[in-house]
Amino acid sequence: MRNSSVKWFSKKMMGIALLVSVARVAQATNGDNLEGVGTVSEALGGTGVAAPQDGLTAIVNNPAGLSFAPGAKGKELTVGLTLFHPTVDARISTPAGTLTGGSDDPVSLIPFLAYSQPLNERWNFGFGAYGVSGMGVDYRGQGWDLDGNPANGFEGDLFSKYSSLKVAPALSYDVATNLALGVALHGNYSTLDLGQDNTDAFGVGASLGVTYRVGAVQLGASYTTPQKSTFDGVFNFDSFTGDMKSDNLSLEQPAVYAAGAAWQPSDQWLLEFNLKYLPWSDTDGYGDFDWDDQWVYAVGLQYNATEKLALRAGFNYAENPVREHHGFDPSGVTVVQGKQVPTFGYELLRNVGFPAIVESHLTLGFGYRLTDTLTLNVAYAHVFENEISSTSAGDAIALESTLSEDSLGLSLAWALN
Repeated sequence: MRNSSVKWFSKKMMGIALLVSVARVAQATNGDNLEGVGTVSEALGGTGVAAPQDGLTAIVNNPAGLSFAPGAKGKELTVGLTLFHPTVDARISTPAGTLTGGSDDPVSLIPFLAYSQPLNERWNFGFGAYGVSGMGVDYRGQGWDLDGNPANGFEGDLFSKYSSLKVAPALSYDVATNLALGVALHGNYSTLDLGQDNTDAFGVGASLGVTYRVGAVQLGASYTTPQKSTFDGVFNFDSFTGDMKSDNLSLEQPAVYAAGAAWQPSDQWLLEFNLKYLPWSDTDGYGDFDWDDQWVYAVGLQYNATEKLALRAGFNYAENPVREHHGFDPSGVTVVQGKQVPTFGYELLRNVGFPAIVESHLTLGFGYRLTDTLTLNVAYAHVFENEISSTSAGDAIALESTLSEDSLGLSLAWALN
């Protein structure tokens, strides 16, 4: 009966996942990855490697956590939505003058869902579908002419949109009452549009995890493989050479090395620290655009104020991965994945087209048990403004962007026992 239940829920969720995949996602937090997926992890600063507080958090951060998450010994279904709003502004200074304006960024909707249940006394199953990464800007209609010839079009009217959905079945195995191992398989569906063509791509990967509990302390570690997507014919990067063919571009999500420690001195309090390492510089795409590696530091605090109400807060920090370039040659050429790209256009895309530059995230939220089987979870995150500025040789050209973000997440979790 339990295996047939898993198959039924998997089929239903795969159908819902197809609906999730059409959502337009535009975010950039730790690089272009959400710092927390789902309302529970988001409210706790993106933590959950050591002591995930729901099935979705375990699937995303450490599949071994399926064995220890609250409600792990029962069936749990979570469905939710995050409303995400970035505020992006650019300033382009050239010898001809200075252009300033804001990107047209409406609120993006990021759906997520998860299901988890025990299979027997040792094995636990989970399935999740969720938006995991994305970024983009929309400066169309600004009328930003950068070469002094409007007849050639407005080179500064940039448009970019990247989004990625992940579908992940996961298993955990209870080695002992205080030790669990986990594995998850990842399928990614991603879309990329740089203003010429909207293309999609698929990628695959996996994650491995371990969780160990000793007294009031819970420890966790996980590894997620890189996941590469190649977007065929997305943009003609070398059109200036006379080439009329659109080029491919590969974007590879980096490996994620994660570790965490949680302390739960009583049933009321939980404190968790997480550390993650994202080697962006080793990946296709991000490495080509000179992204630096990131260390992500996160802390989350939960206080169970009553039997029904849990209060949450967190903080997440990771240094901006987009390196500033100073002294570049705007009339030069830069090679990207074997294609010659004008250096000015390359720098314009890095600094203005994909400004994934924010660093500090403050999060708040709560969970409220509406009935014995239904819980409402809410999360709010404010990502403080950060800026980037790159300049050409002699400071003749300056490319600047600022980015801040706000998001509000709502979800319902059902105990299906």
